[in-house]
Amino acid sequence: MSRPLLTKHVAAVIKHQKDPLKALETFKSVKKEEGFKHNLLTYKCMIDKLGSHGKFEAMEAFLSDMRMDIDNRIVEGVYIGAMKNYGKKGKLQQAVDVFEKMDFYECEPSVMSYNAIMNILVEHGYFNQAHKVYLRLRDKGICPDVYTYTIRIKYFCRTEKFNAALRLLKNMPSHGCDANAVAYCTLIGGLYEQEYGVEASKLFCQMLSLGICPDIFTFNKLIHVLCRKGDVQESQRLLSKVFKRGTSPNLFTFNIFIEGFCEDNSVSEAAGLLDSIMTEGFTPDVVTYNLLIRGLCKNTGAVDAERYLHQMINKGFDPDSFTYNSIIDAYCKLDMVQNAEMVLRNAKYRGFTPDEYTYCSLIDGLCKNGDVERAMVIFNEAETKGLKAKVIVYNTLIKGLSQQGLILEALQMINDMARAGCSPNIWTYNTVINGLCKMGCLSDANNLVDDAIARGCLPDIFTFNTLIDGYCKQLKLDTAIELVDKMWDHGVTPDVITYNTLLDGLCKAAKFEAVMGTFETMVEKGCIPNRITYNILIDSFCKAHKLDKALALLSEMRCTGLTPDLVVLGTLINGYCKKGDLDGAYQLFRKIYQQYGLSHTTATYNIVINAFGERLNMDMAQRLFHEMIEKGCPPDSYTYRALVDGFCNAGNDDAGYKFFLKKIEKGFTPSLTICGRVLNCLCLKQKIHEAVKIIHIMVHEGIVPDIVEGIFSSTKREIAAPKIIVEDLLKKSYITYYTYELLYDGVRDKKLLRKILP
Repeated sequence: MSRPLLTKHVAAVIKHQKDPLKALETFKSVKKEEGFKHNLLTYKCMIDKLGSHGKFEAMEAFLSDMRMDIDNRIVEGVYIGAMKNYGKKGKLQQAVDVFEKMDFYECEPSVMSYNAIMNILVEHGYFNQAHKVYLRLRDKGICPDVYTYTIRIKYFCRTEKFNAALRLLKNMPSHGCDANAVAYCTLIGGLYEQEYGVEASKLFCQMLSLGICPDIFTFNKLIHVLCRKGDVQESQRLLSKVFKRGTSPNLFTFNIFIEGFCEDNSVSEAAGLLDSIMTEGFTPDVVTYNLLIRGLCKNTGAVDAERYLHQMINKGFDPDSFTYNSIIDAYCKLDMVQNAEMVLRNAKYRGFTPDEYTYCSLIDGLCKNGDVERAMVIFNEAETKGLKAKVIVYNTLIKGLSQQGLILEALQMINDMARAGCSPNIWTYNTVINGLCKMGCLSDANNLVDDAIARGCLPDIFTFNTLIDGYCKQLKLDTAIELVDKMWDHGVTPDVITYNTLLDGLCKAAKFEAVMGTFETMVEKGCIPNRITYNILIDSFCKAHKLDKALALLSEMRCTGLTPDLVVLGTLINGYCKKGDLDGAYQLFRKIYQQYGLSHTTATYNIVINAFGERLNMDMAQRLFHEMIEKGCPPDSYTYRALVDGFCNAGNDDAGYKFFLKKIEKGFTPSLTICGRVLNCLCLKQKIHEAVKIIHIMVHEGIVPDIVEGIFSSTKREIAAPKIIVEDLLKKSYITYYTYELLYDGVRDKKLLRKILP
């Protein structure tokens, strides 16, 4: 006689079965066993299995069956599980529906049900609804427990009401609940998350002083908050405190620290921690390796990531799709597609089946390398795996084709999608529209928008912003303005990028009155200007020589809480210079650090050096030049050109010539523009000796046309190069014809050459 089948055994089988469909078969098959009847335990296991795998239709059907077979007064735990599974998948309305129907099915919700739905609502940011659920709990006369108050503390933290959270934590004993480590760590984590580190640390110490020490699971949740932000040092400090009180780290703790080091770009420390965990008696798992591999891949360490891949295989772990895809994608982003394909070949040998993410990485990498033909081969290979009809695979190839300028091929691919039973989405169309706009084919881009609408893909903000940018670049501003108006008809609200693009176009077209009108419309429509908006407006007024209005905008910008950056301040300094107000320019230049706390750059120094040079105040220009070097701002070609021009315009060609030679001796390689200006200046003063010397310096420094590089004989090069340089400088308009005539004879004068050359 066979032993009877027990429900606890069936529940265990269902619970440990990974495939929900196989678990369902088990559930149905045991019904046929004589004398067997499903109870609350088997129903709960089956409903949890279906819900955790997102099989919600089947889960609802089982809930209906359960109501027929089980007393509804005892199934609250099943409903709580269903709510949680809906919550994990972001199905908030369905979770709420389960909660609301409990009364109807004669299952009175207890504090546990209220806690479950409140927590789901708080986690997803539905704070008002969560508060209403709490009020309803109180109205029903249900007594809150420690978990209720902990969820309330989380609610206060998420809404940045930290005083209320702290007050509730302190008052919990008066409500009949002692605050536990979970309640404390919820508030401490909320404080850390919102950058209240000092307050969080103080509260953590207070918790320990009260004899409340979190277990490792609660502690792990706390340090996860810190490590996600890359604050590993603070996590380590907290760990040392709890370790002294008997809380020992587990593998998950080390995994969190590895993730934290990677977020902090300290991948060498993360790798070192992986090596040290084994000496501590822990065995890393696939998650441990995946966290490190992802961190290495994000920090361009694909080669090291592959080394750890081999290590995990040698230690008996099976890499998953995340492992392989991370490394393949990292290699593709580094233009090392051959390495990626080698990793894929080895992965296939170990039983890995490439998915859409694998193919997308390879197609994207090949297209960026310009190997579109190979990308097409990979794309067609995806078809044999049943992945070609995936929109993400098509979109990746279409993006690659568009970026390579193969717009016709990209358009053909959109048509192929429909024939393959894969509907293009707006992202598909936006990719090609962007490519057409960059090529200046705006009419074709508009036609494609119409085609998208005809196929049921409505244009979004990116579609309109791309078209508006295209029209602004071609200065077809009336059409761009019409498109902004058209956006409202399609239910799309113009954003700050829309208005900034339009403002920039109007500014470049010197339509200064329209710039201000558009700005006023932007504000009226409720679109908040950002720093870029003010940059464009200030630049517009400076170009229109309306410096007072530009300064007024600077004040307005600061009133809105926006801090001006070096672009805005540099534009204003330049505005002062163009107006001829060097005192105003210099005062604002000094305020950059003193008032705005910003460090000068080479660009800001160049503006004032050039201005003083144009006003022939070379003492000030040179003083600023030496200051910028002391402040760590390296001079560039523009700096040297401004100084050389200043010396030449001031008639001080000797100083300009000496300055030029001195900087070359220190390693500066002048541009052809600077060389040409010095040569013009010297020749104008009949200083042929010095001018010819510069030509020979150019030969010595390698500042020569490409044709000179082909002269391998040093003797021939020495004779021919100066002549070629002079011809090239005239051809490219770097020197005047007068300078050319003098240099043409000068580089051929043997007496002069003997004086110059050693």
